[in-house]
Amino acid sequence: MNARVFGAGDDGRETVVLAHGYGGTRFIWDDVVPALAATFRVVVFDWSFSGAADGELPYCCSYYGLADELVALMDELGVRRAAFVGHSMAGMIGCIASVARPDLFAHLVLVGASPRYINEEGYEGGFERGEVDAMLAAVESDFAAWAPRFAEAVVGAGHPAAVARFAKQLAAMRPDAALRVLRAVLTCDVRAVLPDVAARCTIVHCARDAVAPLAVARYMQRAMARCGGGRAATVVMIESSGHFPQLTAPKEFVRVLEAVLLDR
Repeated sequence: MNARVFGAGDDGRETVVLAHGYGGTRFIWDDVVPALAATFRVVVFDWSFSGAADGELPYCCSYYGLADELVALMDELGVRRAAFVGHSMAGMIGCIASVARPDLFAHLVLVGASPRYINEEGYEGGFERGEVDAMLAAVESDFAAWAPRFAEAVVGAGHPAAVARFAKQLAAMRPDAALRVLRAVLTCDVRAVLPDVAARCTIVHCARDAVAPLAVARYMQRAMARCGGGRAATVVMIESSGHFPQLTAPKEFVRVLEAVLLDR
């Protein structure tokens, strides 16, 4: 899984595991790792579906299978009681893994995460079913043409350099993996996991996120009222547009993470 460790040492510093979401790679964190590694032991890695992963090896597109990948990685690295920062789909994978192995996770930081993307009566996920079907059809028809348009839509047209960086990582995915993983993400419904999360949880959300509306963050906060030993989940807003604050607002993102992780 191409794991890399920064800021390593035997000084007892807290371990922070950074997990990228759909279309990304471990390099999505490049703008924030140096600052975080000054305070924490930082782990980055590539999911098996990532464009930076070994294309000859099998990949996983199931949230539960990916949670098993995460647990195996943390066991291999000897990580315990870590802070897990999961971006987008990785946030929900972290929730699932924390329920299966609570000894590994002290704190979940869910960045732009969502347990369900399709709207239904009483729930705002951000997309109608027809929009999801059209997106999947576009990926299946011509992934290479779709990828840069998607990158601009989710990162934000006002951040061209960030769009280009994400578009390059997204385009490196195998087209079959891109389609299967995107289908798993957009059609997921893992809301039932949220009440079972026991670790402390912080939900970090951009004020104007094109993928997961603020209503999703508020829903998750209500659903995780018993996490963290009864402390309940908290929501922290980042005043940035787009779905990738680590790309579009890295300094603010680092400040938020440091404040959240150093708050005992």
